[in-house]
Amino acid sequence: MARSALSGTRIRTLRTARRLGQADLARMAGISPSYLNLIEHNRRRASPRLIEAIAGALQIPAEALDESAGDAQIEALRAAAARAAPGTEPETDRAEEFLGRFPGWAALLTQVHAQAEGQERTIERLSDRMAHDPNLSAALNEIVAAVTSVQSTAAILAESDDLDPVWRSRFHTNIHTDSVRLANAAEALVAFLDTSGEETGLAAPQEELESWLERQAYHVEAVERGEALDGALLTDGQAELASAPARKLAVAWLERAQSDARALPLDRLMPALVAMFARNHDFAPERLAQEFDVSLAQLFRRLAWLPPVQGVPRFGLAVCDGSGTLTLRRPVEGFALPRFGGACPLWPLYQALLQPDRPVRTLVEFAGRPPARFVAHAVAEARNALRFEPPYIWEASMLITPASAALSDPEGQGAPLAVGSSCRICPRAGCAARREPSIVAG
Repeated sequence: MARSALSGTRIRTLRTARRLGQADLARMAGISPSYLNLIEHNRRRASPRLIEAIAGALQIPAEALDESAGDAQIEALRAAAARAAPGTEPETDRAEEFLGRFPGWAALLTQVHAQAEGQERTIERLSDRMAHDPNLSAALNEIVAAVTSVQSTAAILAESDDLDPVWRSRFHTNIHTDSVRLANAAEALVAFLDTSGEETGLAAPQEELESWLERQAYHVEAVERGEALDGALLTDGQAELASAPARKLAVAWLERAQSDARALPLDRLMPALVAMFARNHDFAPERLAQEFDVSLAQLFRRLAWLPPVQGVPRFGLAVCDGSGTLTLRRPVEGFALPRFGGACPLWPLYQALLQPDRPVRTLVEFAGRPPARFVAHAVAEARNALRFEPPYIWEASMLITPASAALSDPEGQGAPLAVGSSCRICPRAGCAARREPSIVAG
């Protein structure tokens, strides 16, 4: 249903649910019954002042009749319906009626749906960490070693009745030392796994950098200025950048981001982007790269670090080296990027590595409930200067754009490529590229 229809339909549904006649509600709102009839049948738009009057007469918040808020709630209800178990078929075509008649229950349902999605993301992060994080393995080995040492020393003390007092004292000291070591290792492990809130369980310098970027909303205003950056000033004292290697990575990111900003200045890039998306969702990054005379990889990075702009979607970014290891991530809603281990081998990012300097563009459908479609643009380029002798250092970059924003007719692009995050948490059954069984497959 069109956005303009939302308020009128909702008013009619709420009025009838309260057993009010049109004439009664019109009188309470200070308008004629005929005008209210036009509004309820979506032939007239109600002004903000009239919306407040009608909401007051219906004894509901004015926000409940807001069209944009209704759009978001209806989409959330439909997303919740998509999670229904097989055999259960919610009436998605009556989502607006449900919202109008039972706004409280609708709000509760969307809240539960949001909580379920949040828990799924937490499970994905913890599963990824449990399966692949080397720091976790090291922490567990430290605890096992400390426990084994305490057990061995305690066994000697328990089995030796005539132990020399000097040696007995040494064993007592060893037990005390190992118990302190065990307590410290356990405390560090608990802190390491404590990711109940934001994604801030820091495991490595790269993770520290990405957590810092997340807090900055992936845009640092200082890179837009022309003067030289003071990397130490921008990174010292940042809570996420706890280690010196992480601060070094952050400084390198700042320098590269400023270089990209100079090649693609906001005052020129933004108008070009807005115009491109306004032309029937005609997103063509290759034309932007040619217009600004930059590489596709540089354009992808710049788009991923842009501030929010009306009419331009938020872009996602995944960068990997020649081994396929993700070295930089900019997540986007609906397209989960694993932090540890290998990602989905079907990603265009890895296809680009097989054909360097040859761009790849693919419509992909990410596994989820409901599935989400994206346009993935990928390219692999040399990181080091051109040379005739190895080693050749390649880096692949993949820009992730919501299909609804990048394509005027996503359905007309043919069947999308089905992809996921990583095999361990991908629910797709029968995938030819699967490396290991999924822990979330039904």
